[in-house]
Amino acid sequence: MKPMLTLILTVLALLLGAPGLQAEGAQPIQTFAEQSIAKWMAQPVLLDAVRTQNQTTAALTEAQILEMDRGWRAEVGQAAMPTISEFLVKPLSVFLAEQVASSDGQLVEVFVMDARGLNVAASDVTSDYWQGDEDKFLLTYGLGAGKTLVSPPEYDDSTHTLIGQVSQTITDPDTGQPIGAITLGMNALLF
Repeated sequence: MKPMLTLILTVLALLLGAPGLQAEGAQPIQTFAEQSIAKWMAQPVLLDAVRTQNQTTAALTEAQILEMDRGWRAEVGQAAMPTISEFLVKPLSVFLAEQVASSDGQLVEVFVMDARGLNVAASDVTSDYWQGDEDKFLLTYGLGAGKTLVSPPEYDDSTHTLIGQVSQTITDPDTGQPIGAITLGMNALLF
């Protein structure tokens, strides 16, 4: 039933001309995301959080990363989420949540990843802690500075809307080197 609902909503959005789904419509989403990211990069809270976490996670083994990810996934949706709850009150997570709240529904979620693909901060609970095996990380941070990935909109069961994602490499302005990545999930029907 859910795949059928996804198909119906996608077809309806295309028939109604949702600009976020048209080929030329990807540009407004990308422009909005890049302008937002550029403003946030001027905030020390973002760069400092990524730099600090990179120092902490640099020596982690793959086994340790996978264990951390399993622990995170086990907490998602539970009444008690000690790791996730602690994560969501970090200053950068609070900053990102404020950006989502003040976006008039355009932003649905934002999360920042370190150089290993681990979440540094997020506006909301993510389904997993390690993004390092996903295109949003591999095709941005994995390809170097200045890379942006615009993913086609997909129906999101949790928000019941079409979400378009834009991911971008986070580059340290002091060194010009990539230090992480950021993903913005946006309501594609509003663009």
